Amino acid sequence: MDFEVPAEHRMIRDTVREFCEEEIAPVAQEIEDEHRFPEEVFDALAELDMMGVPVSEEYGGLGGDQLMYALVTEELGRVSGGIGLSYAAHTSLGAKPIELFGTDEQKAEWLRPLAEGEGLGAWALTEPGSGSDASDMDTTAEYDADAGEYVLNGTKQFITNANVANSILVKAVTDPEAGYDGISTFIVDPDADDGFEVTTVWDKMGLNSSPTCEISFDDVRVPEDRLLGEEGEGWKQTMKTLDGGRISIAALSVGLAQGAYEAAKEYSGEREQFGKPIAKFDAVRDKVVHMHRQIERARLLTHRAASKYDAGESVTRESALAKLDASEAAREVAEEAVQTLGGYGYTTDFAPQRFYRDAKLMEIGEGTSEIQHVVIGRELGL
Repeated sequence: MDFEVPAEHRMIRDTVREFCEEEIAPVAQEIEDEHRFPEEVFDALAELDMMGVPVSEEYGGLGGDQLMYALVTEELGRVSGGIGLSYAAHTSLGAKPIELFGTDEQKAEWLRPLAEGEGLGAWALTEPGSGSDASDMDTTAEYDADAGEYVLNGTKQFITNANVANSILVKAVTDPEAGYDGISTFIVDPDADDGFEVTTVWDKMGLNSSPTCEISFDDVRVPEDRLLGEEGEGWKQTMKTLDGGRISIAALSVGLAQGAYEAAKEYSGEREQFGKPIAKFDAVRDKVVHMHRQIERARLLTHRAASKYDAGESVTRESALAKLDASEAAREVAEEAVQTLGGYGYTTDFAPQRFYRDAKLMEIGEGTSEIQHVVIGRELGL
């Protein structure tokens, strides 16, 4: 793929790859076993200026594009799905919407610390009863004109980074009669806003170094200058945000698949049976070749979506296609990696089991595979 990646992007990718190999890979299984969010890793990523890759330099970011961001996300996923997920949620969901839809004042106050790595971002859309119909929400924001504040009440579910975030972008209903046009976005400060509570931190099948939370709002008062954009623009913002977010999940999926593939390739080249490496047997060789093919296809789709995003084109179809293909490839490749290692693949001494567990969420988060089929079908006019 290097022939399509500009030199500056390759330099950033190589820097992050070296960091991942030296700093993350040695602790990847440990932080997963401990269910520990590794703050020190994110502090180090901030020192590398990687916490705001696609954010403009004016607001503390690196000034990179979506393709560069995808490359960084892939490298993180290649060694740790949990770190990659928290990074992607921070960047695509917690920070980028403030740049896209915020005022200059909001960008200075809320975006800059995220882009510079002084804080972590989160995004709260999903609710306990909403599922794939994310627009079906009970969280409300009523305007108190006398105080110049919005009063938030409700519950959000499966929110990445919520218990470690310094700001959370919350979707809430401001006009119950307006349907999609009655949803708005608010910047919530978990440390300062009374009535905000993290009620659950979930134990999960995988990705346990990335916290997933249930959060509640009990008469949380938010100043009106923390409304992101205008009232009623929340759903349009969500659709735009997910276009970019799905590219990042596709990139993370490619990284997970790449990590699993490399483990399988290395093992099959070293493990001997009947006097020769198992990679020399057709069944194993064909398995590894198929894994490679799936990854290359998913990577091409991801890079194509990112490049079109950077060109300012609509990428609803492309991002959904990349996310669908890459997430399924990640799960399938990781499963085949476990199979290639046999009994060793089922142990935590080897990475494939972790990639396998982590990969499953890629088919669920930011729109399930079933929803991606709906999105793509709609874009095809079906």
